Amino acid sequence: MTTGDIASENWREMKIDGFMALIGPLLRATDADRNHSYALQTGAQHKNHLGIVHGGVLTSLLDQVIAITAWNAADRQPTVTVQMETRFLGAARAGDLLKVHPSIRQATRSLIFVDADITCDGRQIASASAVMKISKTSKEKP
Repeated sequence: MTTGDIASENWREMKIDGFMALIGPLLRATDADRNHSYALQTGAQHKNHLGIVHGGVLTSLLDQVIAITAWNAADRQPTVTVQMETRFLGAARAGDLLKVHPSIRQATRSLIFVDADITCDGRQIASASAVMKISKTSKEKP
């Protein structure tokens, strides 16, 4: 997929500092129902010694999207990953556009249960289920 294709699908680059900036940029698109999808345009820097996208890239992408989804569901309160189960279902190659579709399964006062799938050209690449904890904000450093 080319940069023009990304623009035509209304993908917008998100400004995220830290670790994700090393992997990304992370892209976001919003549909008519205000549902968000996310994407990562992969390149040679994302592949492993087998020539496919490294599993660590996939899990990092899933964790970031799940965290953003939980953060939005928690009215933008900080959330942290308590548990994440990842299933690798297919392979992606450098140059593939990986699309991530998250959904909230359940939410309580302190926990949010989020699922997400990575697809590429209609093929499922990976999926994850996570438990996210709504973190109490503190001005003190740990």
